[in-house]
Amino acid sequence: MSLTEPAFTLGVEEEYLLVDRESRDLVTDPPPELMQECVKLCGSQVSPELMRSQIEIGTVVCQDIAQAEAELKRLRGTISEVCARFGYAPLAVSTHPFARWLEQKQTEKERYTDLTHEMQAAARRLLICGMHVHVGIDDRELRIDLMNQLGYFLPHLLALSCSSPFWEGENTGLKSYRLTVFDSLPRTGLPEQFVSWAEYERHIGILENAGLIEDASRIWWDLRPSARFPTLETRIMDVCTNIHHAVSMAALNVCLLRMLYRLRRSNQRWRIYASMLINENRWRAMRYSFDEGMIDLALGEVVPFRELLTEVIGFVWEDAEALGCTDAIARLPSIFEEGTSAHRQINVYDEAIAQGSSAPEALRQVVDWLIKETVRDI
Repeated sequence: MSLTEPAFTLGVEEEYLLVDRESRDLVTDPPPELMQECVKLCGSQVSPELMRSQIEIGTVVCQDIAQAEAELKRLRGTISEVCARFGYAPLAVSTHPFARWLEQKQTEKERYTDLTHEMQAAARRLLICGMHVHVGIDDRELRIDLMNQLGYFLPHLLALSCSSPFWEGENTGLKSYRLTVFDSLPRTGLPEQFVSWAEYERHIGILENAGLIEDASRIWWDLRPSARFPTLETRIMDVCTNIHHAVSMAALNVCLLRMLYRLRRSNQRWRIYASMLINENRWRAMRYSFDEGMIDLALGEVVPFRELLTEVIGFVWEDAEALGCTDAIARLPSIFEEGTSAHRQINVYDEAIAQGSSAPEALRQVVDWLIKETVRDI
């Protein structure tokens, strides 16, 4: 039993797509000066991603949600300003509405070259972006215990963050198509259950000793112990186009973990359910976001998401007060009311079609909305 409460520090990583403001298509080969200027202004907080049309940012270690919000706004704003000098714009979104993966160019980096050599087309089609939230938990045993329990809430986090309804010009019918692409890789999906840190390390060691992975950073579960930091890293979420939604998702993440820690401190815990059941909710989040509800596994029936969200907010309100997250948590129902980025993108597309636009033009209007929404309120 850990007697010292974790720091519950926060770190947020977001991946953006770079688009040409005129064509609205991805910039397949941006000039090196763009990244050089971003690094000049943001240092190591900005880095290239697998595709040259992607860019990743990461906050510093934040002591609270207010600092994380300020960091995200600064980084989004800076990247947007630099991109504008080249006639480009960043999109905080998990898939581009019409770009094609076969036309992309890969970043020249040994890690990425090794990845695509091993994974072939499964890696070459990774034209997707995600949002990762790190929460500081120093105690390794506690990290594993909380990972086991937080898995229950991963579908809820995805449902509130969906931003990838389109793929190569088609409405996929899914609110998060991104995960269908990512799930084609090995070592993805829901995290495994482990009884201890030692058991987790033994399993990672088997893969390392067999020469299949270099280290634990090649484990790409929806939730994992970070290979670099003393954190739990939640990876299931799509990138939130709206900055307020992103902040609320980070806040919910840390509040859920504190709630689970608080239960543990009282010799209680969240019930562990079979992955096959949580996967049903994961699929429902991918397919519907929150439109068709989720299974309340304690009740064994599908419950409207509004009811589940109200219940979750009630669970974590004490923790939101302790962590200074009440404003961000109180905004969660607004995501339900306004719709996720996926809902909004589909609405923009459908309205454009209804007004007589062609499908390609409607998709360009979706990109225009994404450009504006990415930097709104920063």
